[in-house]
This record gives sequence, structure tokens and C-alpha cells, in this order.
Amino acid sequence: MTVPQAPVEAVIALSIIFLAVELVKQQQGKRDLAIRSPWIVAFIFGLLHGFGFAGALSEVGLPQSDIPLALLSFNLGVEAGQLLFIAVVITVMMLWKHITKIHLAWLPRLAAYAIGSVASFWTIQRLLTF
Repeated sequence: MTVPQAPVEAVIALSIIFLAVELVKQQQGKRDLAIRSPWIVAFIFGLLHGFGFAGALSEVGLPQSDIPLALLSFNLGVEAGQLLFIAVVITVMMLWKHITKIHLAWLPRLAAYAIGSVASFWTIQRLLTF
């Protein structure tokens, strides 16, 4: 089964906008879908992003029989990278707070808006490729 890559990439970018909106709502104390049912969001995100990556692997000529192992390896690498990134960010934030005694309460909101802005650009860029 092949799925056209351009629409999949546009929907992936839209999913990242969804995440940014959910982050802002969470900071406002609202309990939306990602808070109430994180497994649904994770399942849909995994499916969408898996389609995108599988399509990219097919486009570069990877044999169909090698795609499952490539996806597994890629996902393990992504998870390890995310954990490392989070550890670095938390360490830097803790050091910053300890050294300067300044609480960065605005930083999560700035991050959510930055994520949403970049994802909006990606969505528009992908939609223009149709």
C-alpha cells in the first residue's frame, strides 16, 4: 500500500500544530484530548509519522522487507534522542534557576508558540506542493 507523500507530510505538520495548541491549553489549565486520552494522541501521531517515514524510506529505494526494521531502529533512535534532549533542557533550566534565581515561567509558552509557528510554516509549505 502506498500513500501519497505530500498529503501525509501536510497532515504530520498539522499534527504538530495540534500538539502546540494542546500545550498552550494545558498551560491554561484546560484538560483537552492530549491530557484526557494521551494514548489516542500517541497512537494517531505514531501512525501518521510512521506513514511519513515509511513513504520516505520507499522513495529512497529501501526494499519493502527492510522497512519494518528500519522503522523500529529509527523510532528507537528518535526516542533516545528525545530523552537526551529533555535531560539536557531540564539540566540547563535547573542550572539557570539555581545560578540566577530567576524562574522562567514564560519559557514553556514561548516553546509552544515557537513549535506552532514552525509547524504552521511547514504546513503551508507542504500544502503548496500539492
